[in-house]
Amino acid sequence: MTAMAIMAAEAHIRQSDSALAPPVDTAIRAFLETLGGKSPQTVRTYRSSLRRFEEFLEEEGLPPSVVPTDALPATILERFHAWLVHSYTRDRRATVITYLAAARAFAAFLDRRGFLAPDVSSEQMRGHLREVLGKASYRTPRIDRGLPLVVLEVQSLPRVPSSRDDVQTRLELLRDRAILHTLFTSGMRREEVASLNRQDVDDGWSAQALITGKGDKERVVFFSDEALEAVRAYVRARADRYSPLFLRHDRTRGSARANGDNLRLAPRGIWRVVKRYAQIAGIDASTHDFRHAKASTLLNRGAKLSEVQDILGHSSPETTKKIYAHYETAHLRDAFDRFSASVAELASEVTRRR
Repeated sequence: MTAMAIMAAEAHIRQSDSALAPPVDTAIRAFLETLGGKSPQTVRTYRSSLRRFEEFLEEEGLPPSVVPTDALPATILERFHAWLVHSYTRDRRATVITYLAAARAFAAFLDRRGFLAPDVSSEQMRGHLREVLGKASYRTPRIDRGLPLVVLEVQSLPRVPSSRDDVQTRLELLRDRAILHTLFTSGMRREEVASLNRQDVDDGWSAQALITGKGDKERVVFFSDEALEAVRAYVRARADRYSPLFLRHDRTRGSARANGDNLRLAPRGIWRVVKRYAQIAGIDASTHDFRHAKASTLLNRGAKLSEVQDILGHSSPETTKKIYAHYETAHLRDAFDRFSASVAELASEVTRRR
């Protein structure tokens, strides 16, 4: 939509029968048009999340095509949370939180534009939501200790002969090795891995890369020598100059356009790679397990929670602390044991002074 079209839409909203309050679906479209500065992934996430919000409103008897935004009560986010938990269960907390983030951003947009009822604010909405979220707790990640075997599984597979018929299979094997090593060493999200470009890692010669992760936040990620070697082997075998680091190599991918971005392996493809080799290795694993495993290893070996926060790219230290608080407790216990003194020890110091 052009800037002129957006202005026209907003003018239409202001001329509606309900003063400044448009129907919810119209307001959602206007909100999505304000996300031009966000990454394409964020826009897609917000759009799909707000579709869930519209489904919720339909089931609540508040059809978004009819109900004006100033009819939304202060408890709407709290009720949306309950609906999401019922739909996805508490085990899918990450999904629920993602959908709520979009709904909170939409509520803030309505508040800024004056589209809410006079006695309702986005802060009130968030306040009601905080009360129910505060009762929930993060589950400690449960990771199969055999996770490294998934990487070893693909590493142990023999290279496919480079005959013409086997080029696709060989490239996929080399790509999958590089993907699994990247996930294992960096703790990156699958969307972040899928977004990597060759220049980010200098074709496997740079031990670190600056990426834009969740929430459009930049951070530095690091690669092990093994991961870089796997990346270099894959890039050499490709013999192309396409920008994406990880490509599709199936026969249905089509022809490359421009820099080959249309051939980029999608996050779902990264997920399938992990699932394929996890099944071969007999391990229950997902892409996110590599992220948790990285954090667990760092914390077990003495890293601080603040350092793990920066490495994983958590936007808030509270997120890291909630998920990995048990590690901090262990370190506190260690400090307690090392630096505490018994009654007898302290009493002896008093005696020596006298």
